[in-house]
This record gives sequence, structure tokens and C-alpha cells, in this order.
Amino acid sequence: MIPGTTSKASESTVASATSIVAKTDIILVTGSTQVETIVPNFGGGFSGFLVFIPTAGAVVLGTSGNILVGITAAQNRAVFMMFVRSLGKWVINSGV
Repeated sequence: MIPGTTSKASESTVASATSIVAKTDIILVTGSTQVETIVPNFGGGFSGFLVFIPTAGAVVLGTSGNILVGITAAQNRAVFMMFVRSLGKWVINSGV
């Protein structure tokens, strides 16, 4: 981030599923299906961030896909994640 500038993030709504595609930096997630894999909006060729917000109840983020440590994401609580290219996994910062 550059001082004096505004960062721009885009958002989209996706249904929870075993595998979801994050088309934007912020995803509002409907449904309660456990999520195991999140396909990065930037293709995974480098590191990046994602804000995951369940809007229709808690959503479990499992570890059988590309999520390093799973949690149960609480409804309307932002879960901040970084995709670490060298690990090929999303690392969760918060959201429980």
C-alpha cells in the first residue's frame, strides 16, 4: 500500500461447495457446505490475499485441499487469508 492512496478491492458472492473459485479479493459465501479448496483469483502463480465472509451461517474450512489449517468460519466474520505460493496453500489469519 502506498501512503495517501486508496486500495481497491472487489467483491463477489459464491455458494459454498467443496471447491470454490475466488473471482475477487473479497468473497461473500452463502450456504453451509464444507470448503476444502479455494482456487485463487490470480491463478496461484504467486502469493496473494483473500477475505472470506460466510453470510448464511458458519462454514467449515477443511484441510483436504489447499487450506493449510482448517477452522469453522463464523457467520458475518471476516476470515483473512494469504495464499503462500511456495506452500500452495491458503494460510488463515483469523475468523473463528
